[in-house]
Amino acid sequence: MTQTFTSPLSGVVDELWERRAELSPDDAGARAAIVAAVDQIDAGEARAAFVDPGSGQVVVDERVKRAILLSFKVLGMVRSQVGDFQYHDRIPLKSRLEGVRVVPGAIARWGAYLAPGVVLMPSFVNIGAYVDAGTMVDTWATVGSCAQIGRNVHLSGGVGIGGVLEPPNARPVVIEDDAMIGSRSMITEGARVGRGTVVGAGTNLSASTPVIDVESGEEIARGYVPDWCVAVSGTRVREFPGGTFGLPAVLVIKRLEEGRRHDKAALNELLRDHGVSG
Repeated sequence: MTQTFTSPLSGVVDELWERRAELSPDDAGARAAIVAAVDQIDAGEARAAFVDPGSGQVVVDERVKRAILLSFKVLGMVRSQVGDFQYHDRIPLKSRLEGVRVVPGAIARWGAYLAPGVVLMPSFVNIGAYVDAGTMVDTWATVGSCAQIGRNVHLSGGVGIGGVLEPPNARPVVIEDDAMIGSRSMITEGARVGRGTVVGAGTNLSASTPVIDVESGEEIARGYVPDWCVAVSGTRVREFPGGTFGLPAVLVIKRLEEGRRHDKAALNELLRDHGVSG
């Protein structure tokens, strides 16, 4: 974390965290403090992580994640019902939906922030997630706990954005502004996709996945696809005592002009040329 960052949540969260083993739903004071903290997360006043504009690094707010973890200790199980559907859980559904389009079948839990202009097709957004303005979460896509999704992002059908709550200092998945994530892709374990980047369908990116530039053959990073490029699933050949095997990798096949809107027809043609689709 940067030295200048101060969580907007009350320090009471840290005090409660130190005595978390003794907490229960019977502790009215602790419950009130944690509900207030998660309400701030739900409203977007606090978030689990963000990209620091100065350093370009992901900053994690451990206090946010502690508040979410403590909510499971201090909230009791409650039965609720929506139409014919019944639920039994500690975390209620989100009710703050001003300016958000929620298609029937979409589920968002309390403690997830959805900015005005977000569109949820039948999908799932977990507690602690942050979804910024203009983003579409398409059909059967999942945004995991504390995942950070930027502005004008398209999470295509069946995309899985992994969640992470423990340990509290673990970095969540970050998808930056203007990115497009192709259908059935999985972005997990604190991996990061840069601004304006297009990830081809069926791509798996975790914190340990090598990201390779196909023009140079050089490994760019692990678990991070840089800004304004097109990336697809691939393999990297490695020698082992038992033989030669291909290990999963992500391949950067094209650099995009920064700030230029995506030409979907051209991108789909490029991806088809490499045996994948958008």
